[in-house]
Formats: sequence, structure tokens, C-alpha cells
Amino acid sequence: MAIRPICIMGDPVLHAVASPVGEITEEIRTLVADMFETMDAAPGVGLAAPQVGVGLRIYTYNYEDDEGQPWRGVLINPELFMTPAEPGDPDEDEESEGCLSVPGERFPLRRSDHVRVSGLDLDGNPVDIDVTGWRARIMQHEFDHLNGVLYVDRLHDSDWKTVQKIAKKRGWGRPGLSWTPGIDGYES
Repeated sequence: MAIRPICIMGDPVLHAVASPVGEITEEIRTLVADMFETMDAAPGVGLAAPQVGVGLRIYTYNYEDDEGQPWRGVLINPELFMTPAEPGDPDEDEESEGCLSVPGERFPLRRSDHVRVSGLDLDGNPVDIDVTGWRARIMQHEFDHLNGVLYVDRLHDSDWKTVQKIAKKRGWGRPGLSWTPGIDGYES
């Protein structure tokens, strides 16, 4: 296992639709092990393969709820179904999220409170997840990565403009930029 560099917004792999996994090989197993190690080191609650420069439809997730119950796994070739999000502006305290590919930043974003995701686990077995709340948010965020969408792409205009200013100031928004957990100091 190895910690992999995390691509920063502007890298083409983050803005392209990822390809389905045809077969779960040892290479895929190694990638997933590396993704878990990278996600944990960052630390993050999810990590999609495109974020580590691999354009495949895979993501890992890790979340501990308010009662301290762990929820951890991997989804390969997921499909996501969601109820519509409640109309209105997002609550800055309750609905702010961040992204390892936009390190150190958080912005409010309204998302659906209920999703169902189906896909495969690392052994090729079917997985069906039905979740609400932050777990639903994590599933939507990581699924977006597989479709070339960063959460900042979904922000209201004023926040989106702020992101563009931050990206310009930090030199983001161009191919080839990444950061490595434990080395570059973006950990939260």
C-alpha cells in the first residue's frame, strides 16, 4: 500500500467522466488499498479514483456517525439514485463540505438528504446502500467525481467566484497539480 498524490482542481482527470471497471484485478485491488491509505492520511471521508489520477469508476468512503459507529467501504461501478434536494439556499453551518481536490476550503452546498447507491464491492459482490444525511452527502460527492464534477462546480455564483479567486491565488486550475498527504501540509 502507498499514499498517492491527490490531484488538485484543474487536472483533466478530475473533469472527465471515468470509465467503468471491466474486471477486478490485482491492479484494482492495489489501487483500492492505496486509496484507503491516501484517504485516511489526508484525512477524508471519501476518495474517488480520479482524485488519485486514475479515471476509473471507483470510490472509497469512511465516516463515523455521532454515536461513533464506523461506516467504511468501496464501491466499484456505482449507480446513484436520489430524492430531489429541498429547495432553498444551503445552511452554511450544516451543509458546508470540502474536497481533497480543493484542499483547505469549505463551501455550503445543498444536496439531497436521501440516496440509494448500487455497485460492486472489491470481491465483485453486489452492494446496495440506502442512506440519509451526511452519508448521502458523501455518496453524492464521490459519485460526482466519477462524472467529472467537483462540488465547487455546483456552488452558487458568488461562492464559485470566490473559488476561482482562490484557485488563481494558489496557482490551481491547471493540469498536473497535486498534493501528497503527510508531505504537503494540506491535511485538515
